[in-house]
Amino acid sequence: MQTSSLRLTIAAAAGVLLCGLAGCGTINEQLTVGLADHVPQWAGGLPPNAPPRPGTAKYDAYMREQERLRNMPAAERQKLEAAKAAETGGAAPAGEAPR
Repeated sequence: MQTSSLRLTIAAAAGVLLCGLAGCGTINEQLTVGLADHVPQWAGGLPPNAPPRPGTAKYDAYMREQERLRNMPAAERQKLEAAKAAETGGAAPAGEAPR
């Protein structure tokens, strides 16, 4: 009788631990969606020039700007990129994005 009681106790404890572990996985999945944007770059976060996440208002504005730049003639686009590089202080070679 005591053996079956011990087995039942061990099974219940294992079940509680497994349910708790599964719950942590679900919580972490939901938290990383919002917290990943706030991790510093030195700790493996996104670089400052990374595009915004899809589904946000900033992403829609970013895509409109990319479409505008794509439709712009190449000569004007190079002038705009040179002006932007001079403004930020980084000199990017023609045709390449700054790293």
